[in-house]
Amino acid sequence: MADMFADEDAARFFQVVQMLQRSTMLHMGYVPDHEGAFHYNLLEAKEGIEVLRMFQKKTQGNLSDRETQMLRAIISELQMQFTKAPDVHRKRQEEQAQSDVVRETFAQPRDGPVEDLSTPASGEEE
Repeated sequence: MADMFADEDAARFFQVVQMLQRSTMLHMGYVPDHEGAFHYNLLEAKEGIEVLRMFQKKTQGNLSDRETQMLRAIISELQMQFTKAPDVHRKRQEEQAQSDVVRETFAQPRDGPVEDLSTPASGEEE
């Protein structure tokens, strides 16, 4: 990673940026934590984006053009993903609910949904 940047300080700066990026993505529910669980906390995600924007403001004029473009791209991507996060969260919840139904059906087959195949439905041949 150090060879991508002009010096070691720039590389360390972008390590901090990457940590904030990952934390923000974690709070938007895009990446799991170390235990595989997904989190959804848009207030924390928004704060992560705001901290990166503060870095952008405070480092203005002190980064190379490439570094400025990288930071701008990271912030833009996070902002775009932030707007999509509620839909991703809703979809994950729906998938989890369906998975729970399937898991419960296999755990308690007597309580699961039943389809009677012994009698033909109306309009079907016997």
